[in-house]
Amino acid sequence: MNDEKKFTSLLYPCEGIPAYKTLSEVTIHDLGLDDICAQVTEKKPEQTLLLSILSKMTEDPRVTQYRSDIFSDIYRNESMRNKILEILDKISFLSDYGSLGKKYEDSANIWNLMHRMDELKDYINCVEGIFDSLSDAEISSQGLLSLKEYISKLYQDNGFQELKKDIAALKATTYDLKSVTLGVNLNERFEASGIGLISINNKPFTKANILSNFCDKISTKDQVQDGAEWKEDYKYHPFSPAGVKNREVLLHRGIALIPENDMMEDLPRYMNRITDQMLSNVVKNLRNILNKYISITITDITNLIPEFIYYTRWAEYIKTLIDQGLHFCKGSLIPENIDDRTMEAKAIYNLKLASVAVKNQETLVTNDLDFGREHLVYILTGANRGGKTTITQAVGILFALAQGGIYVPGDSFAFSPVDCIYTHFPADEDKTMDLGRLGEECRRFREIYLSCTENSLLLLNETFSTTSFEEGYFIAKDSVKAILSKGSRTIYNTHMHKLARDIDELNRSCGIGKAVSLIVIADGGNRSFKVKIAPPQGLSYANDIAKKYGVTYEMLTGKEQT
Repeated sequence: MNDEKKFTSLLYPCEGIPAYKTLSEVTIHDLGLDDICAQVTEKKPEQTLLLSILSKMTEDPRVTQYRSDIFSDIYRNESMRNKILEILDKISFLSDYGSLGKKYEDSANIWNLMHRMDELKDYINCVEGIFDSLSDAEISSQGLLSLKEYISKLYQDNGFQELKKDIAALKATTYDLKSVTLGVNLNERFEASGIGLISINNKPFTKANILSNFCDKISTKDQVQDGAEWKEDYKYHPFSPAGVKNREVLLHRGIALIPENDMMEDLPRYMNRITDQMLSNVVKNLRNILNKYISITITDITNLIPEFIYYTRWAEYIKTLIDQGLHFCKGSLIPENIDDRTMEAKAIYNLKLASVAVKNQETLVTNDLDFGREHLVYILTGANRGGKTTITQAVGILFALAQGGIYVPGDSFAFSPVDCIYTHFPADEDKTMDLGRLGEECRRFREIYLSCTENSLLLLNETFSTTSFEEGYFIAKDSVKAILSKGSRTIYNTHMHKLARDIDELNRSCGIGKAVSLIVIADGGNRSFKVKIAPPQGLSYANDIAKKYGVTYEMLTGKEQT
């Protein structure tokens, strides 16, 4: 192909990958992204692929828009999606098991090259199939339109058309090879002492003709020809026994060797050699053509296979959940000139729990939640198992999916991208042996704080709760002040209700934004999983729980207050 600009990626709109930060394995686990990807596909390599793409986060809004538009096209066009997947399976097979992209050695014989030419022909059909699929679908994304334009130019390019013609011409030539005529020298015991190739023919011999001709020739002495001169203008290339040291010289002269003890048993192998000699021009032509065209978009198109798999697997998964009644939406970017720390989410839910809830016919609880300068840090309080971790985790999943271009669980999700997501969830016991649990929490939080920026998302789950209330509160209070001074969007779910009650004091720390109290709504001691902005309920909620389970003083002792 000519010097047209190549199409590079369905994940990034520009050449090269923009600066990104990678989610840690701890964050991937805390958010449950590994579990979600296992729901999307059962294939381990594809799970790794999905996680690899989701974990590379960039705050560049162009990347998010580029991906989400492509995903929308792929999700809406199921027929195109299925056709392209089928085509990519063929390309993947050619790439994994075929000869495409491999170097063509000078020693490759006609049969090797013919096989490779068949593969290249299959590849051409795949390129044409992708072009047809994109042409038939209603697409609007920059990525797929650019891919369509690129393949269209490739499809119409003179080099590509020449390749098709060259392959067709070579096929016509090689398809004419239907039979060969051999000359066999005999010794006095009527044994084959040498074999030579006389001609290559465009029609096959039949068994009857061979036998009858042979019988006719030897039935009478008169039919045995005097001498070995041929009436036609044929050259005789003998297969002659010779030593190994003469092998190269003999081969260069067009002579194939038969070891003395092998005789006729290895005839097919030696036929390969002599046939290559007779077809030297065809072999040279074919090798030149393959070397000329093999680089044409083979690498480009095969590199798109993982990216197509990424989008299509998510599309199939989300379609399944939508068919089961769940709501998903395309994330929308908030203009950069409004606020770079914004999120407006309506009726969101935790995708990790969605499949389980649908399977068990449970109702998913949805919530509305916003980020902005007036509520930049949420201090989330509520009862155990009331949904604090669920909503904290759900917000992280929203950003990971939306910036990966994937539809998010909810009715609407408007946001400005984050540069990374950091989580501080309770550590495993075996990771706290050296420093103790509080020491480990403090070390991890410091690392996270130093790594995050004003454009990061921080999700803290019961941070500093492994020590006494007084010690934990003191550390948590200073940590929230530091977060406010940096300006990172944060959800801090905690049992320290006093921290939420001291919101006004925290907001006097001259931070970029403000902290606000977010609570899990109490419903007579039942878990509602709904949240709202309100002062912490603390004791009143505990009293509801106590009454529900009969552990108030009056209920335990049977004494009624007068």
